[in-house]
Amino acid sequence: MSSDNIGEQHSQIHGIRLPPLAALRCFEAAARLESFSRAADTLSLTHGAVSRAVRLVEDDLGVALFERRSRRVFLTDAGRKLAAAVREGFALVEAAVHEIKEEARVPALVVSCEPTLLMRWLIPRLPDFQRQYPDVPVHLVAGGGPVTLGRGIDLAIRRNDFEQAEKVHAIPLFRERTGPVCRADKVVSFFDASDANRLPELRQDAVLLHARSRPDAWETWARLVGCRTLGRRSQSFEHFYISLQAAIAGIGVAIGPWQLVRGDIDSGILAAPMGFNEDGTVYQLLAPAAIAAQSPHAKLRDWLLAAAA
Repeated sequence: MSSDNIGEQHSQIHGIRLPPLAALRCFEAAARLESFSRAADTLSLTHGAVSRAVRLVEDDLGVALFERRSRRVFLTDAGRKLAAAVREGFALVEAAVHEIKEEARVPALVVSCEPTLLMRWLIPRLPDFQRQYPDVPVHLVAGGGPVTLGRGIDLAIRRNDFEQAEKVHAIPLFRERTGPVCRADKVVSFFDASDANRLPELRQDAVLLHARSRPDAWETWARLVGCRTLGRRSQSFEHFYISLQAAIAGIGVAIGPWQLVRGDIDSGILAAPMGFNEDGTVYQLLAPAAIAAQSPHAKLRDWLLAAAA
């Protein structure tokens, strides 16, 4: 607002000629603050612009809205009546504008994801999704196991190691492939690779890192490759991602899902001397129903499929 555009544009409601909106805004600020100078500062205008705007309203109504005494202003009865009405009217308009903007805003997609996958795979890649689809806000929630969709959660990413509800629509993202991983400079400490013609084997004194959230990870991998792991030294952690962090710290050898450690292997932080093997499980995107084309859900689904490829 500037002194140049507090103009003479009047409007009519039910045939009644109203003062200009910009002038009423100046009047409301002056009435609320009981000062033309403070109203001018609040509205980023000059004192003269506010004074002219108030005078315009007074001339339009044919009554004085302020008493001007000793360089101060005081509302008249007419001024108090108009100030209350204008204040209420502006409050109603502001509330309506806020409500309309909130209704027009695209609601965030709430996505529940297993904690380790969330931290080590999804979050590092999410900026790419945000760059491609800035109009699709995503709210991430950590969670594992069975999930009820449609009650605050739109989509979920889960490994299919539990019984799912029949009505859930599942989109496979990638197969789980696991293998022993350790810090790259600890390979000789944890693996015996003396025979170049065969794969390395875990040393007897290697510390196996377990996680209570996936307690059968080592046994599942050992059964797949025919490797005996019983009787070795071990250390257990509360969550799977903590066991991976312990491997990065050089404490021992963890079972690492390829998708969750691929970045660390590419950067040379972790090594996987025995490779990765499919364990028969699949990570899936779960939806309450088939995903409609061109919907925000479809944009996230397609991006997840590309990221998992």
